[in-house]
Amino acid sequence: MSKRDYYEVLGVSKDASPEELKKAYRKLAREYHPDVNKAADAEDKFKEAKEAYDVLGDDQKRSTYDQYGHVDPNQGGFGGADFNGGFGDIFDMFFGGGGGRRNPNAPQRGNDLQYSLTIDFKEAVFGKELDITIPRTENCDTCQGSGAKPGTKPDTCSTCKGSGQQEVAQNTPFGRVVNRRVCSTCNGQGKIIREKCGTCHGAGKVKKQRTIHVRIPAGVDDGAQLRISGEGEAGTRGGPSGDLYVVIRVRTHEFFDREGDDIYCEVPLTFAQAALGDEIEIPTLTEKVKLKIPAGTQTGTYFRLRGKGVPRLRGHGQGDQHVKVTVVTPSSMNDEQKDLLRQFAALSGEHTHGQQLSIFERFKKAILGD
Repeated sequence: MSKRDYYEVLGVSKDASPEELKKAYRKLAREYHPDVNKAADAEDKFKEAKEAYDVLGDDQKRSTYDQYGHVDPNQGGFGGADFNGGFGDIFDMFFGGGGGRRNPNAPQRGNDLQYSLTIDFKEAVFGKELDITIPRTENCDTCQGSGAKPGTKPDTCSTCKGSGQQEVAQNTPFGRVVNRRVCSTCNGQGKIIREKCGTCHGAGKVKKQRTIHVRIPAGVDDGAQLRISGEGEAGTRGGPSGDLYVVIRVRTHEFFDREGDDIYCEVPLTFAQAALGDEIEIPTLTEKVKLKIPAGTQTGTYFRLRGKGVPRLRGHGQGDQHVKVTVVTPSSMNDEQKDLLRQFAALSGEHTHGQQLSIFERFKKAILGD
């Protein structure tokens, strides 16, 4: 299959400046790098862009390409670069590696940890302090994290001279191409441990159970994360420890519901209380308060108790408590109660014993237009 024009591959014009070429290549490299894009054709597109930039990014190669196209008068064509092991350097260049090789002996930050903590509803509202125990890796106390037996120290790898990478050079008509691979002798560590520590067996780290004191602030909600700096896994070669993220899970409450900083609850009313009015006692998060029910209150009515909600996590004051009243119809009545209700219905001009259409029947008639 014939190759596409290199300018077309990079999406630039033939008079594009070196900066425009570099910008176009960086964009394609980010999009199609195999460590980022898992599409079946991503690697081929990445190689195509790399090959195009290798030629157009070099003044001499670009001049030759502009004159002869893909056919090099000396060798018969522009070949692609050797990509075996070469993705790592390019990935470092575009995704945070700084454009140079990694220093295997540089300090490295430890991994972050996550811990899920379940607490009660009121503990989330008012806050809580407690101790948690987490498993994590820490530097070995015996070898101080070196992995070597006490009294000894790791040797610099003779293959990579401590760089952690092997370089394979190849001479081409367009210059010397160097590919870097992880050193097979030291596995990229840059050092060889001849005598391993008997405690960590050369790893430099051990698994331990760590007890940490956690302060949960008042007002946290389900799904909140608390970051505890430096309580993650130990760093390598003197690097800082990672962080611990405590994810809060809140149990539901049998009476209260929560939406943000507001609390919701539902209380029952008898027909007499709703019709005649009353003063009832309402439980809140901290105490019981009196709530006046006006005469003629309808089922589903909400009342607000100001300042009886959840303390605001990032601010002053508290949310409110919203009380929904529901009029409860008695499920069983004695004859005297029934007779009194019939008298009430008669005095109100109501019909009983099925003479009056139910609310559902009236709604159906309204919908059908009967």
